[in-house]
Amino acid sequence: MAAVLLHIYGLISLSTHFEDVGGMSVGGRNVTRMTILVNPRQEALGERFEAIKEAERDIARAFARRAELIDEARRFREETAAQLVASAGCAASVSRWNEAMIGDREFVSELACTLLVPQRTAETVIAESRALVDDLPQTRAALHRGEIPYRNAQALMGQSWSVPADAKAAFEAALLPSAANLTASKLKAKARMLRERLHPETITARHDTSIDKRKVLLEPEADGMASLCWYDSAEQVEAAYRRITTTALSLQGPEEPRTLTQLRADVLGDLLIDGVTPAGIAKGIRATVNVTVPVLTLMGLSEEPAHLEGYGPIDPETARRLAAGAPSFTRLLTHPETGVVLSVGRDQYKVPNDLKRHVHLRDETCRFPGCNRPADECDLDHTLDWQFQGHTAHDNLASVCAGDHALKSETGWTAKQLPGGVIEWTSPTGRPFRTEPAVDIRPSPPSAPPSPPPARIVSAEPAEPPPF
Repeated sequence: MAAVLLHIYGLISLSTHFEDVGGMSVGGRNVTRMTILVNPRQEALGERFEAIKEAERDIARAFARRAELIDEARRFREETAAQLVASAGCAASVSRWNEAMIGDREFVSELACTLLVPQRTAETVIAESRALVDDLPQTRAALHRGEIPYRNAQALMGQSWSVPADAKAAFEAALLPSAANLTASKLKAKARMLRERLHPETITARHDTSIDKRKVLLEPEADGMASLCWYDSAEQVEAAYRRITTTALSLQGPEEPRTLTQLRADVLGDLLIDGVTPAGIAKGIRATVNVTVPVLTLMGLSEEPAHLEGYGPIDPETARRLAAGAPSFTRLLTHPETGVVLSVGRDQYKVPNDLKRHVHLRDETCRFPGCNRPADECDLDHTLDWQFQGHTAHDNLASVCAGDHALKSETGWTAKQLPGGVIEWTSPTGRPFRTEPAVDIRPSPPSAPPSPPPARIVSAEPAEPPPF
């Protein structure tokens, strides 16, 4: 047995050995056959990789099972919608929504709470589950066997939505073999090309429909960072990227320490935050942002992180800079021990109603489970309705977006406020879900009124002389 050194695509192995197991004749030449003997440690590592692969198969099987359960629940809901709505009593009879809409909204919202995802994500999960059960049965079977990961099944589903019904079987059959070997991104690219050939509409017609889905998304990241995603037509995004790049290139020079990537980020930030109007003569509009700063951090006596509304913890130095008077930021000071808000910096906030401001700062987002719509874009909802003697007070008000406000009004969802700003939502099936306030902002207890002076006692008898 002789040790050899292998070079494979630039990778070097020093632990592989070959063993001569005999010869054979190929084309008149004697060729020695070799069997690779793997180092025991490498073999043990390989066993662990096989265990990881088996765990991935288990995950795929679980996704297939989840899809079947979700679709079975959807079918049950549709089949029993009339009876379930009728059993809800008079509340359903006065709803502005019909039975089908009530059933759909209740089902989607409770699934979202169950999976701990936003309602839009739950809608996607329902659609994917239905597609696996009805449209792509071979893909579901491959998931059950653990042959493909769920993300690859999603790539197939995402490209199959608009494929004609009579072509879906062929679409699935053509791509499924690749789904076991390609990454999700490569499979998606291959599926997209096949979809173009099978799609009944032109790409122009589809683009006209897709343009209505343009959006901007904010994604918090680690270490006080965040990502901003802009989804729009390709020509718009490409033009913007070129403008950012051109401006960044113009700033490069021997004295400029920033990289081109850093310059692009700084240029984009300057344009969005301090950008000019189309006329080019006025400053752009700034949004109002709240930053909660512990008092000791503000004083430089602590390095406890501050809280940036809509994002989360930020470093103390940034917090001090913002609290010192940066435009468009409202400073909130908190007690060093209890964390209770002590001041809300009246000079920066535009909403004149103190109670509305209190609730928005406390909630930060819509208070329905999983909803992330900013509080200042939400309704102020009486948890116990005004018509049922609900009070207009901080412990009976919550920030609830228009969609979830309607869900509470028109379906079997109910809510009640618990101590500490916690809201407990109860689904139409009787299952509870709780949401907590984003910021501990409790009203200060009323100060005790001064004690009245002792009453003067008037007597007809002369007073006794003092004992001294």
